[in-house]
Amino acid sequence: MKPAPQTALPPTAEPLARRLLRTLYFNLGIDVMCAVIVTYVMRISDQFLPNLVFSLCIGLTAMVLIEAGRSLVWRNATPPKAHFLAYILVAAGIAQFIGIRLADLLLGLPTDNFLSMYMNVSGLGLVILTVSVCVGATLFFWNLSTLAELRNQAATERARAVAVEKQALQAQLQMLQAQIEPHMLFNTLATLQSLIALDAPRAQQMLDQLIQFLRASLSSSRIEQTTLAQEFSLMEAYLELMSLRMGSRLSFDLQLPTALRDTVIAPMLLQPLVENAIKHGLEPKIEGGRIEVSASRHGQLLLLDVSDTGLGLATGFADIAQQTPASQGSHIGLSNIRERLQALYGSRASLSVKPNLPHGVIAQLQLPILS
Repeated sequence: MKPAPQTALPPTAEPLARRLLRTLYFNLGIDVMCAVIVTYVMRISDQFLPNLVFSLCIGLTAMVLIEAGRSLVWRNATPPKAHFLAYILVAAGIAQFIGIRLADLLLGLPTDNFLSMYMNVSGLGLVILTVSVCVGATLFFWNLSTLAELRNQAATERARAVAVEKQALQAQLQMLQAQIEPHMLFNTLATLQSLIALDAPRAQQMLDQLIQFLRASLSSSRIEQTTLAQEFSLMEAYLELMSLRMGSRLSFDLQLPTALRDTVIAPMLLQPLVENAIKHGLEPKIEGGRIEVSASRHGQLLLLDVSDTGLGLATGFADIAQQTPASQGSHIGLSNIRERLQALYGSRASLSVKPNLPHGVIAQLQLPILS
């Protein structure tokens, strides 16, 4: 007769059915290996098939005893290793007795020679082999399940880190919004104050436009994704408001192809570029100028261009890119935008700034098109 292995699995987070199926496959493989050892190495019997039956009966019995005992005694808790190994030794002995009796019945052999079989060296070798295989298989599955649990914990930590990063991005977006609104609001309210007495209809028009902009802006600050249609609607409200302030010194044009209206992007990517163009390009220029915002597609890239006819790189965007957060004051630097792109899209997105000949600046965002 020959021993067979057994498998004992400590608690793990993986599903019970999948764990038992994996254990069964492993157990069957060990049973076959034990039958080979008993037949061709230990030479206890030269008949492989009967030895395989004994090995399967002992191994499967050991697996059932250890799995059932672990579930009943420790349930979903991790058992103390010393206690678990002691239980395995007991289960291995019981499995040896029950498995051999079961194999005798299946093979039609007499069942009254159980004790005499273990009174010789071969019988002792079978006991040692059975116990060794049971303990070895159990330790193997213990370590395997520990690794699986560690992988699950690592996956949980990664998911938590992603959630924290998303919250940080949302907080950064809200901070960005808080940075953008104050100086624009103060200037707009100051203009409203002066217009109320001089041009009430125009003041009413500016107030209506301010309400529309704030409504769209508040909506954008509370979401993680928006569409180009919504972003361009926000830009239109902002530029309408700025044109009321600057009068004929500001003209603008928004170009959004119909096919790109539902394209998903992160919110508040365009407005900092538009505001910088006005604040550092057009407002300091006596005659003002024009802003054009356009969207186009190049393969799997979305191209968003903000071009102006302002003072140009010498005094506008180039200076912004070099300023530190402490010196930026109320405007948003290009480094801030690049940091957001890196956090949101990684290396798949970029921001470039180049001259808009004969004068002005073109800022271009390249973003991956999200499904």
